[in-house]
Amino acid sequence: MTALPQLETASVGRPITRQGVSLIPVYIHQILGQPIDTGRGAQVEIGEEQQEHVPVLTAVNRGALPVLLAEGETVNGGYQNRTLNVSVLLAAGATAQIPVSCVEAGRWGGGHRGFARGASQAPRRVRREKQLGVRDNVVLNHMKSSDQGRVWHAVDYELGRLGIEASTAALADGDDYFDREDGRDLSRAIDELVQRGPLPGQCGVVVSHGSRVVQAEVFGAPELLAKQWEPLVRAWMYDAPGPVRGTPSLSRAVNALGHVAAMRKDVAPGVGLGREVHATDNRVVAHGLVLDDALVHLGAFALA
Repeated sequence: MTALPQLETASVGRPITRQGVSLIPVYIHQILGQPIDTGRGAQVEIGEEQQEHVPVLTAVNRGALPVLLAEGETVNGGYQNRTLNVSVLLAAGATAQIPVSCVEAGRWGGGHRGFARGASQAPRRVRREKQLGVRDNVVLNHMKSSDQGRVWHAVDYELGRLGIEASTAALADGDDYFDREDGRDLSRAIDELVQRGPLPGQCGVVVSHGSRVVQAEVFGAPELLAKQWEPLVRAWMYDAPGPVRGTPSLSRAVNALGHVAAMRKDVAPGVGLGREVHATDNRVVAHGLVLDDALVHLGAFALA
C-alpha cells in the first residue's frame, strides 16, 4: 500500500451548489514544495508522433519549470481529439511519449499534427471508464493504455444524454450544449464559478450530487488547482444531474478522501517525473501522481 497522507489529513469547507452540483472545497496540509507549471498557459507542445499512433502523443516542455499534464485533460486537433490517460510531470526541456485515449471516434486525419488544450476536462464518466481500463492494463500488462471501446461508449453516452449530434462523435462537441436554450442556466453557472475561482489555500474539490459523492479532484498546491479551474468547472457542470436526493455532507466528503487514502494501490513509474498510483475496489477508481511522496494530482470517481 502507498499511503497518501495528504488525503488522510485533508479538511473540507462549505459547499457551493449550482444546478444540483455541489463543490466542496478541499484543503491539504502538506503542500508540494517545488514550483510546477500547468494549464493552458504552460509552454508545452503536444503533437502526433512521426508515425501517427492513436494511444500515444508526444509532449515537449519548452519552459523553465516542470509542467503537469493532468489526467483527464483533453487536447483537440491532430488526427483526432484525445484525453490523457495518466498525469504526467514533464521536466523542463524534456520530451515524452504520453499515453492517451481517443475521444473522437469518427475522425482520423485532417492534415495537421498539432493540438490545442481543450476548453473542458473530460467529464466524470469518461474518466472513470478510462481509469478502470488503465488500471487493469498497468497491473496485468505493465502498460498505460485504456479500454478504448469503453471510453468511446462513455463519450457516446454523454453526447446522447445532452442530445448532441456530433458528426465525428467528438466529445468536444458536447460544449455546444451550453449555447442552447436548455443549457443557458448551466452556462451562467459556469461563468459565475469560473469568475469566483477557488478559495484561498484551496487545493481540490469533492463533487457531490445531492448526498452522493461522485468525484474528488486534488492537487498538490493551490496554484495548480487555480490554473486548471476553468476546464474542471466546465466538466463538473457538464455532468450536472437531474433531480438529486439529499444534501451534500462534509462528513461524507472527508470519509471519501479517507477511503481513497486507505485503498490498496498499485504503483508504476511515472511517464516523466514521480510515481503513479492506481487503485480500485467495489466503490471507487482512483489515479494519482506523487513526487518524493508529495501529492501532485489525484482524480477519484465513484463507481456506478
